[in-house]
Amino acid sequence: MAVTEEQVRNAIKPIEDPELHLGIVDLGLIYGVDISPQSEGDDVKVTMTFTSPFCPYGPQLKAMVHRSLATLPGVKTAIVNIVFTPPWDPRTMASEDCKVALGLGWDEEPEAGPEIENQR
Repeated sequence: MAVTEEQVRNAIKPIEDPELHLGIVDLGLIYGVDISPQSEGDDVKVTMTFTSPFCPYGPQLKAMVHRSLATLPGVKTAIVNIVFTPPWDPRTMASEDCKVALGLGWDEEPEAGPEIENQR
């Protein structure tokens, strides 16, 4: 049976960035999943990035993703490709929950309502 992208993403979803303590899938660090069906199992390639090119946990994250892919039933070959283009931007790539956890989106001023107008 062929491996699906959903299975791949579910397999790596529990992996967290060691510094941010948030999942790498929800952070938007996974740029793509390519599955090539083969007669003896599928070749799976994940393209991902790190929160910065100098991430001290980069090799550890790559190894964790590779290990998760390699143990997924139906996977013959697991490849993890690290890229830095486009650069990771949590404002556009992270899930809404991650944005809240990172404190993003709070710099917008709320619309002034009657109670705010009365305080001016």
